[in-house]
Amino acid sequence: MTASPAVVTSDEVDAQSLSSGAVGAALLAVEQALDGSGDWATVRQLIKAATAGPVDAAPHVGLYYGAPAIAFTLHATTADGHDRYLGARTALDQHLRRLIRDRLRTANERLDSGQPATFAEYDLFYGLTGLATLLVRLAPGSDELGDLLHYVVRLTQPRREDDLVVPGWWVDHDPDPLLPTPGGHANAGMAHGAAGLLALLAHAHLNGHQVTGQADAISRLCAWFDEWQQDTAHGPWWPQWVTRECLCIGRPIQHGPGKPSWCYGAAGVARAQQLAALATADHTRRAAAEQALAACLLSPQLDRLSDAGLCHGVAGLYQTAYRAAADATTLAIAQELPAVAERLTATASRDADGGFLTGRTGVALTLHTIRSGQPHTRWDACLLII
Repeated sequence: MTASPAVVTSDEVDAQSLSSGAVGAALLAVEQALDGSGDWATVRQLIKAATAGPVDAAPHVGLYYGAPAIAFTLHATTADGHDRYLGARTALDQHLRRLIRDRLRTANERLDSGQPATFAEYDLFYGLTGLATLLVRLAPGSDELGDLLHYVVRLTQPRREDDLVVPGWWVDHDPDPLLPTPGGHANAGMAHGAAGLLALLAHAHLNGHQVTGQADAISRLCAWFDEWQQDTAHGPWWPQWVTRECLCIGRPIQHGPGKPSWCYGAAGVARAQQLAALATADHTRRAAAEQALAACLLSPQLDRLSDAGLCHGVAGLYQTAYRAAADATTLAIAQELPAVAERLTATASRDADGGFLTGRTGVALTLHTIRSGQPHTRWDACLLII
């Protein structure tokens, strides 16, 4: 296995994707091998497929693609205490540290310049939040993790964008080509926005990793969610993003709650706030977050989910609620999990693709959680929910 910043072929790009390629499939195979429902020969075959060419370690890689994604999956193979792929993991670690230092240098220069951020710079999938998530797990005592946390603290500080004061993670591009946000937006979701930043800072704190300003950053993010929270008889919701228009009128332009999904919905936001409350011993926020997540598991919120996948569907909601239930002070979340599991089983066949994030691989990992009662690999760490 060789890691390289060189250009890779399209087939190699596909293979090295955690979201849709062999890396995600290998993660499922590892989980199955560890409990005896699969075998290590399949794991080796899938890892070989993912690393058949040079492993991409160029500046554009992230937790869901290239060297970081492969490092995440290789680390999962050690969950039973066997030190598998030691040489490959050690080599990838060196590349990751170099990559993170380079990416941080560029990101801090951007912060110094006062220019807006981009998803590619900071998000969970390809940005520094994802790389920090990896280091919390693989290199918790590293200087690079401390530097990443300092960067995230800076990213939460508000800045001026023309005539408005905007959150520090404000971007001037659209969240999706089909969903324009004229003048930019501040994303709220777990994958690309404030929930992911909050969950990362909380996880680091809970694992004993704190830097100057981290507690203040957690407070700023929580206050931002409080400002944009919308309440209904069926539980609170938060807008997927806040635009210039939202800031000017002081309320969301989103007409009502969206799907209670992991990626953009109330489930992901509530879990991030529960983690923050655990990190800061905020009992009031913890109770509110747990009530919000419990509400996601009931109609009509649950009925808004039309697919089974992790990102936007029932699997993501189940796995998020499963992790939240383990930390909850009441049984309100746990007692609804069987009904959500039944719904997932009934809808699992609807996902046509085999990917981790939106397809059958992620659904299969969630169903494995349901059957086994406890994942062996903490595979869902890449979702920032554990």
